[in-house]
Amino acid sequence: MVTTEIETRKADHLRICLEDDVQFRQTTSGFEHYRFTHHCLPDLDYDELDLSASFLGKSLRAPLLISSMTGGTDRAKTINFRLAQLAQTYGFAMGVGSQRVAIERPQVADTFNVRAVAPDILLFANLGAVQLNYNYGIEQCQQAVEELQADALILHINPLQECIQSRGDRNFKGLLPKIGRICERLSVPIIAKEVGNGISVQCARQLFDVGVAAIDVAGAGGTSWAKVESERAETAKQRRLGNTFRDWGIPTAECLVQIRQWNPTIPLIASGGLRTGLDGAKAIALGADLVGFAWPFLQAASTGEEALSELADALIAELKTVLFCTGHSTLHSMQHSQALQKMG
Repeated sequence: MVTTEIETRKADHLRICLEDDVQFRQTTSGFEHYRFTHHCLPDLDYDELDLSASFLGKSLRAPLLISSMTGGTDRAKTINFRLAQLAQTYGFAMGVGSQRVAIERPQVADTFNVRAVAPDILLFANLGAVQLNYNYGIEQCQQAVEELQADALILHINPLQECIQSRGDRNFKGLLPKIGRICERLSVPIIAKEVGNGISVQCARQLFDVGVAAIDVAGAGGTSWAKVESERAETAKQRRLGNTFRDWGIPTAECLVQIRQWNPTIPLIASGGLRTGLDGAKAIALGADLVGFAWPFLQAASTGEEALSELADALIAELKTVLFCTGHSTLHSMQHSQALQKMG
C-alpha cells in the first residue's frame, strides 16, 4: 500500500514527539506561579475523597482527559487502543488525533476506532478547523463523529503550526462563520481547541458566540508544534521559523484565568504543559472542568500497558493528595474555595 504524505506526516509527528526534545524552553504553563495553602488538620477520611466529575453531560470517575494525539499508522493504532483501554478502566475522557487522514484514506480509519475497547468513555472526534476552508463541511464532520461514535467533535485551530509546516493550510480567512454553521448542524457539541499556543479570551468569546459548546485552551508550556515542524522541515527557512517561534503562545494558566473571569459557566478544558496531578489540581482550582494530558500519556503508551496504569494511578493519587492536604472532600468544593494563591 502506498503511503501518502499525510500518513508520513503522522508517523513523523509521533516519532519526533517520542524521540526528540520538542518541549517549550522559555515559556512555561504558568502553574508554577500558584501554590495551594496547606491544611494540616483535614477533617477527612482519605478513602472517602471523591474525584468524580461530569463534562458535556457525561459522568467521569476523574476529570482527566487523554488529549488528542495520534492516528493513521500502525504504531498510532497500538497507542490509541492502549490509551482507550486505560480510559475505559479508569473512567477518563479521551480525544483522538486529527481524523483527516481517515476521511481521505478510509483504509486507516481502524487506527482511530476505539469504541470496541472503550464503549463507555467520553470520546472526542477531531478535525482541523482550517479544513473548512479546504472543501470540508458538515458531511466530513459528521463522518468523523459517526465513525468514532464520538460524544463531541474537536475542531483544532493551529495557525502557527500551519505557518511552519511544509505545504501548510494557511487560509484562515472567513473561518469563524463556517465554524458557526457546523455548530448549528452537527449532531454533537463542538469543542474548539488550540494545539499548544493558547486561546485568548477574545478568541474564546468569538468562538462561544458562534455556538462552540466548550473550549480547550491548549496553552503554551508543553509540546511546541512549531519545534516539531522545524524537526521535519524541508528548508532552512522552515527550520528557522520553527526555532524562532518555539516558545510562542499564551501560558495555559493565563488562558484559564482570563476565560473563566469572562465566562463563569462555559465548559473549559485545561491542557498544555500539564505533567502531574498537582498541575491538574491547580488547573481545576483556576476554573477548568477537565484537565488534559498528552505527552505523559504518549510516553507511557509507547512503553506499555503497565506504564500507563502506573501513570494513571500516580495522577489520581496526586489529585487526591491535593484534596486531602487542602481540606476538601471534592474537587468542586476545592474549586470554589480560596485554597490556591498566586505567588508574588
